[in-house]
Amino acid sequence: MAIATWNVRTMMTRMSTDKDLDPENTTIRKTATIDSELFCRGVDIAALQETCLAGTGIIKEANYTFFWFGRPSEESRIYGTGFAISNQLLCSSQTPSGVNDRISVLKVNTKQGTIFAVDASAPTLAASSDDKDCFYHTLEDTIRKASISERVILLGDINARIGEDHSSWPECLGHFGVGNINENGQRLLQLCCRNNLVVTNTLFPGKPHRKLSGCYPRLKKWHQLDFVITRSKHKVEFLNR
Repeated sequence: MAIATWNVRTMMTRMSTDKDLDPENTTIRKTATIDSELFCRGVDIAALQETCLAGTGIIKEANYTFFWFGRPSEESRIYGTGFAISNQLLCSSQTPSGVNDRISVLKVNTKQGTIFAVDASAPTLAASSDDKDCFYHTLEDTIRKASISERVILLGDINARIGEDHSSWPECLGHFGVGNINENGQRLLQLCCRNNLVVTNTLFPGKPHRKLSGCYPRLKKWHQLDFVITRSKHKVEFLNR
């Protein structure tokens, strides 16, 4: 099963009316474009961030069914998360649920057990400490709702730089991190340590352009901001692939 994370930077493109959500209207929906891209890359499930759609919704495209969770319609259409699930996997998936406009959850039944997937869109470094505290508190509560037997996979745009200091974080950071840690990265790694999680992105050498996912326009510098995180006891499964 191929699971991915993608900051789509809005699914609002001309999707403001019921007509725009009509599955027959393939020329004006951004979900149709995302559907095509995911299918070309062989993705089974994609966690989506910054959907920027109001409320909750669902739309079925040719290859995937999209679920989203955003702010109420009367509020600004920012943030928002969701999932794109292969239509072939719908029978094995429970309907996703939104915790808030930054966190959503999906459970998928597989032969190896249940996957407990958490999609997260974290506050940026410039956000207030209160916003960050609230986000990480809610995220940790969400992760802890998974049973011991479920395979936790945390995905998303975490907006954190976790660095490459494996010696300081041996349980949750591999040998192939990138750059320097920042405050958000500290918060993320502390959460991982408390919950026995490991950042799988750092377990493989990989090519630089496959690791770096965010660029600061002014500085023209790329960073690793998007992660796939799982329980430490399952990291051997990633290493064996």
